[in-house]
Amino acid sequence: MSDRPMADADLPAVMRIEEQVYPHPWSRKIFHDCLRTGYECLVYEVSQEILAYSVMSAAAGEAHLLNLSVHPQQQGNGLGRQVLRRVIQRARERPADTLFLEVRVSNQVARRLYESEGFNEIGQRFGYYPADNGREDALVFALPLL
Repeated sequence: MSDRPMADADLPAVMRIEEQVYPHPWSRKIFHDCLRTGYECLVYEVSQEILAYSVMSAAAGEAHLLNLSVHPQQQGNGLGRQVLRRVIQRARERPADTLFLEVRVSNQVARRLYESEGFNEIGQRFGYYPADNGREDALVFALPLL
C-alpha cells in the first residue's frame, strides 16, 4: 500500500467511500475545504485504487485526526491499523506531542483499534455527531507522541 497527498481529482473516489462508510458523511465541500486549508489529506492506494484516506490537522504542537476511513470491502483486514500507524508517524514528524481524535460512542470497532494503538479516552463531547434520532456523543481520545 502506498500513500500520497489527496488531490481534488481524488474526491469522487473519496466520496464513494465516505458515503458507503457513514450514515452522515462529510460533504465534498468539507473535503475541498480541508485541502484548501492545508490539512494533511492522504489517500492510500493499492494498484492505483484508493482504498482508504485520512485527514489530519496539526498546529502548535498538537495534531488532530479528523477523518480516517477504509473502503467497506477492505475493513477487517488490518488496513485501518496500517493507516492509523502512518497517521501517527506523520503527526510525530510535524512535530506534534499529542494526537487527538473523536469517535462515536457506538463505534466499538474503532474504539478498540484506537485503544490497542495506545490512545486513551480523555473526555466526551455531548451531541457531537449527527444521528438518525438526533445527535450522538463522541469520545475524545489522545495519544502522547513523545
